[in-house]
Amino acid sequence: MSIDSKLAELGITLPAAPAPAANYVPYVQTGNLLFVSGQISSGPGGLITGRLGADMAAEAGAEAARACGLALLAQARAALGSLDRITRVVKLNGFVNSTPEFTDQPEVINGCSDLMVEVFGDKGRHARAAVSAPRCRAALLLKSKRFSRLHDGCIAR
Repeated sequence: MSIDSKLAELGITLPAAPAPAANYVPYVQTGNLLFVSGQISSGPGGLITGRLGADMAAEAGAEAARACGLALLAQARAALGSLDRITRVVKLNGFVNSTPEFTDQPEVINGCSDLMVEVFGDKGRHARAAVSAPRCRAALLLKSKRFSRLHDGCIAR
């Protein structure tokens, strides 16, 4: 089953790949690796903002992490033309806007990790970092980036 078919089966529609917000590129492909720049959480109402441990619960944070994962997938599809070219999600780094007392960053980032496994199956299982970011631009809830391995020999579109 193609990844697009899997997304449709799951009822997932990817957003448009966001444009960079500063002086960087949205992704870099080198050899059979794709590096996706940090993506932020947004939903139908715009940017998802808040601070875990202050004005947002971990469950809401996990939903925001899932939204961030959708942006990662959209960016990867923009880079590759097809998500079917991804043979493995290698690593996911998640930065959670949270108070010093909040310690459930891993549970929050599970929202994004779970999405990768839903979409890619076992090849979506990845190494990961889930860390607190006590100050985020514009009170953004979280930011994630992902590294993926591509089919060997598929360097250019």
